[in-house]
Amino acid sequence: MKVIVDEGRCCGAGQCVLIAPEVFDQRDEDGIVVLLEPEPAADRHAAVREAAAVCPAAAIRVEDDG
Repeated sequence: MKVIVDEGRCCGAGQCVLIAPEVFDQRDEDGIVVLLEPEPAADRHAAVREAAAVCPAAAIRVEDDG
């Protein structure tokens, strides 16, 4: 799995950080998403998919391997 974030679309809602804090964080100054782990371990895939699904700005994209 590869995770791509579009900082320009991010509205700083922070849902991704609540769901997958090992993979996502937010910048202190404006709340914009920071991708900590662009290729998360398999045990984090479900949480990353959920974070992408609930992102109100659709700023998170997930690409599956293969």
